[in-house]
Amino acid sequence: MRIVITEFISLDGVVQAPGGPEEDTDGGFAHGGWSNPYFDPEVLGPAFTEGLEKAEALLYGRRTYLTMAGAWPERAGDPFADRLNSLKKYVVTDTLGDDELTWNNTTRIPGSEAVARIRELREREGGDLAMMGSPTLVRTLIQEGLVDELQLVVMPVLLGGGKSIFPEDGGKRPFELVSTATGKTGVQVCVYRPAVEG
Repeated sequence: MRIVITEFISLDGVVQAPGGPEEDTDGGFAHGGWSNPYFDPEVLGPAFTEGLEKAEALLYGRRTYLTMAGAWPERAGDPFADRLNSLKKYVVTDTLGDDELTWNNTTRIPGSEAVARIRELREREGGDLAMMGSPTLVRTLIQEGLVDELQLVVMPVLLGGGKSIFPEDGGKRPFELVSTATGKTGVQVCVYRPAVEG
């Protein structure tokens, strides 16, 4: 399985709370919902639909899982929502009990086992293991060399600080740009894959 990560990201690399004001206020973050003015359905709709069609399962950190589980089950009847709801889901958490994993088809992965269990999933045959949000988990997977594709949805805005997916460990990790698409709002969908240093 390929691990494919999709992130709404600002020009200064912030991925925190793109969807709404209450999504993630850690650190006093006050710009929740910042991605909404730049959302271009003509460009982003097909990108997300295609990504979901290739996905065999979804992988989340705790906070992103709770946000998604609180939004998508009630949208049944929409083809995108139905696909999302039917897929296998994995959530990395030490704090959520099995009784709190109310979204259909969810399996808990304890934090201490996350890297080993995700490595095992990646070695299986199958479609993509798709991720979105979950910056702490994404940062760990990048550090571990477990990311096969980064789909960065770059919004033309600076946020002045907030959560990032990029490790700050001094490591150099080359990527190659595979494709780009630009929306009318100035949003760019940039797909990157790890590059082999020659």
